[in-house]
Amino acid sequence: QVQLVESGGGLVQAGDSLRLSCAASGRTLSTYAMGWFRQAPGKEREFVAAILRNGIATSQPDSVKGRFTIARDNAKNTVYLQMNSLKPEDTAVYYCAANPSGSYIGTPAYYGYWGQGTQVTVSS
Repeated sequence: QVQLVESGGGLVQAGDSLRLSCAASGRTLSTYAMGWFRQAPGKEREFVAAILRNGIATSQPDSVKGRFTIARDNAKNTVYLQMNSLKPEDTAVYYCAANPSGSYIGTPAYYGYWGQGTQVTVSS
């Protein structure tokens, strides 16, 4: 079993950048595909980015493509989400999650482990 803890969220202005971190304990992250999701009030959880065990990042939704980058450092047991050119519509709680199978990488139900989330608020 793996425990995940996100950090790095906060209040920023439109156009700013943030880097979220997801630190794992209990098991090594290298055995999992990892993903980032976000959830805004009143909305469903939305896939943001994922990275496979081999370090290859998967395709991203148009809403974040070209602005968000996912990376992993297996030696540090940490996954990152670099977010640039932030927009007010990026405001949400951001969650990292671990996918044991590496399948259906954009579907929350296939992630067996989740962090508690970190709030990102972007003001206009």
